[in-house]
Amino acid sequence: MASTGKQVLVTLRKQIADGILKGGQRLAEIPTAESLGVSRMPVRMAFKALEQEGFLTKAGRGYTVRETSPEDITGAIEVRGVLEGLAARQAVERGLDPNVLPTLKQCLRDGDALFVKGHLTDDDFGSYHDMNCLFHDTIVNASHNPAIAEALARNQHLPFASVKALAVDPNQPEREFRRFYYAHLQHHSIVDALERGQSARAEGLMREHANTTLNYADEEQQNERSRRIRRKTSS
Repeated sequence: MASTGKQVLVTLRKQIADGILKGGQRLAEIPTAESLGVSRMPVRMAFKALEQEGFLTKAGRGYTVRETSPEDITGAIEVRGVLEGLAARQAVERGLDPNVLPTLKQCLRDGDALFVKGHLTDDDFGSYHDMNCLFHDTIVNASHNPAIAEALARNQHLPFASVKALAVDPNQPEREFRRFYYAHLQHHSIVDALERGQSARAEGLMREHANTTLNYADEEQQNERSRRIRRKTSS
């Protein structure tokens, strides 16, 4: 997906997470494109991606924002942590293929290069997204257990359950930098455990890594509850 398409995707995902686009609300390409100041093509691509991630459901020629409970999101993220933790453990126990560590270490170097300057641009978030997906896919594939990938594919049709569901708040750049940098440091620890053959530690770190997403989702839900209270109070 081109840079504009990625930015549209992240923006819409964030608007849904913030409650700007509410559950049950219908979305169409033309008005959405006009509101974002882009053409219809990146919006169309973003809608399809958000449908795959569980944020939207198809409704005729358009889409509807999916209504999802906090419990649904929490459960899906916890399941992802268990599955990816199992993948990391089995990757160690079954022996790492020769290309696994080089690929993961390249992901670390790419991430280090993004964070070294102390801030992240829109393009950096796109690069992080691609690196992060490769990192997680490499570990899942290294398990040589296709059932894990199949289970993850079924599970990731809920918001935030997929590693592809990158939501960024442009209004809090310092907070977002710290959040993604912390996740990247976790990547370093995971690779260290894999390289040392520490299967139990690798499993635990992958579960903890998923909880980073869970904490963010919980914060977004708390923010939305606060916004609802303020709207009721002011009305």
